[in-house]
Amino acid sequence: MKASILKKLLIMTKTVGSTLGISIYVLYMRLTGTYDRHHADGVLRWWSSLLLRAVGATWEVLNPNKVKVIPGRPCIVMSNHRSHYDIPLIYISLKGSIRMLTKKELFKIPLWGRGMKAAEFISVDRRNHEQALKDLKEARRMMEGGIVLWVAPEGTRTRTGKLGTFKKGGFMLALELGAVIIPVGIRGSEKIHRPESSDLNLGQKVQVYIGDPIDASGYGEDERDRLMNDVRKTITILAGE
Repeated sequence: MKASILKKLLIMTKTVGSTLGISIYVLYMRLTGTYDRHHADGVLRWWSSLLLRAVGATWEVLNPNKVKVIPGRPCIVMSNHRSHYDIPLIYISLKGSIRMLTKKELFKIPLWGRGMKAAEFISVDRRNHEQALKDLKEARRMMEGGIVLWVAPEGTRTRTGKLGTFKKGGFMLALELGAVIIPVGIRGSEKIHRPESSDLNLGQKVQVYIGDPIDASGYGEDERDRLMNDVRKTITILAGE
């Protein structure tokens, strides 16, 4: 069911209000020296659940092999990306201190950008190769400190519903760190909100499929393309393409 104009305004108000609210809260914790990563994890999951409930979405997480983040081991979650609602879906589907690798432009948004940085989100400058390499080094440092990185290897939301071309950065980082990659396939999020559309569809059902981990340490430094292909094949199946 398509949301009415009034309903969309209410959803937008709740979405923007809660996003700014948690940004201010995390900044407050940083300024007062009370920031706690695990508490921030809980705040992010509360926010994610709120956004999904606002559009009446129901979700099912299918994890038949009980895959989970391995403590003390660098870990990267990689998924397809069909909608903005993939972001909250990832946070409610896996445990761990998951932070998104996102484009640097978002960090320039007043308040929200500062809040993301305070909450240990990781930026990458996709327009500057040299800076992008520095950003990936910073991502490595944070992952070694316990951050679980979420990467949408397509780099942006698909406009066709099918997996787009994969970017190389996340796979280079996985090889450097010998990280475990957890592949995830999200089905149905585009029914809530499609890219380049102003429509919001209420009461949609979404599935999140979590696949078996792929250990990048089992690949040689010159096998990046093989790793990319293996991850792509897995996500394609999980996403139901």
